[in-house]
Amino acid sequence: METLPTPLSTTWFCAIAVLWIGYLFLEGFDLGVGMLMKLFARNDDERRVLLNTVGPVWDGNEVWLITAGGATFAAFPRWYASLFSGLYLPLTLALVALILRAVAFEYRGKIASARWAARWDWAIALGSFFAAFCVGAMLALTTTGLPLDANGDRVGGPFAWFSGYAVLGGAAVVGFSLVHALAFLALKTDGEIRLRAHLAFRRWMPLGVVPLVAWVIAIQLRSGEWWSWALTSVAAVAAAGSWMLAQRGSEGRAFLLMALFLAAGAAAIFSAVYPVVLPSTLDPANNLTVSTASSSAYTLGLMSIVALIGLPLVLVYQGWTYWVFRKRITLGSIPPAHNVVPAFLTRLVTGREAPEPPVGA
Repeated sequence: METLPTPLSTTWFCAIAVLWIGYLFLEGFDLGVGMLMKLFARNDDERRVLLNTVGPVWDGNEVWLITAGGATFAAFPRWYASLFSGLYLPLTLALVALILRAVAFEYRGKIASARWAARWDWAIALGSFFAAFCVGAMLALTTTGLPLDANGDRVGGPFAWFSGYAVLGGAAVVGFSLVHALAFLALKTDGEIRLRAHLAFRRWMPLGVVPLVAWVIAIQLRSGEWWSWALTSVAAVAAAGSWMLAQRGSEGRAFLLMALFLAAGAAAIFSAVYPVVLPSTLDPANNLTVSTASSSAYTLGLMSIVALIGLPLVLVYQGWTYWVFRKRITLGSIPPAHNVVPAFLTRLVTGREAPEPPVGA
């Protein structure tokens, strides 16, 4: 006889869904900005503008990913074990991509060299792409299933996880991140970059959200209920409203409706698969559910107390960060490039002497 989910286990399933939604919303636009370094920016000055739009916040956005993984480990250890072992390869690739991207953010501006900057630009763009794709593939497989046996172990070789749903999920997060970043740049920059971002969002937004819409509908057709279909309808209305508001030049409202589209669409997915946290494509009897994968009531209760204390502090701090760095960035906001490393290191890396610093630097 199957054990019914408890209020605490259901609460933590919802909390993990919220953490993933928060991550996709916040990290979505900075992953998209990273990819746009090569797809949108036309020169080094524009790339520096793009970097500065996310520079103060990108590392804080990644906290949501760490928190989502940590909460899954503590609240649903069997879900965590099966998911992270079954998807070891894409998760490792995502981790490497995020590390490469973080290093590139820090190292790009250390030396005033076009060749040096171009290499790190590629690292940012490719790291952002692979991180977005792998996270999307993982989340899609969490909702559509892996070949799990009765012990929760993946059956098959290292690429047994790779499927059409994995590609769909990866494309969904990549596509959403790109158009979400365009909406963010239209809101965060000014001048020519703002205008081009606004026009690009109006042009590419309908295409960029297609994979995510397809993922949501696929899940609804598999296991949707009336409430998840209602959330799907909200997501569709929000996406249409965002695009129409962009046509009218209402950048802030368009950005907020993109956030509502993501939140409602992701909520529709999570609510449709509940109470299953990781389906088995071999036998439904091997599905991991909220009940079979959760920790003890004592552990969940203790986690709830910690979350009630810590989560408001995190939200206040991150909200304060966005408020402090709320102003638009223009090309005029970017100072001249200069070296911040010793001259001998510049020669070692570039093979040339360090340029003279600008007057007054």
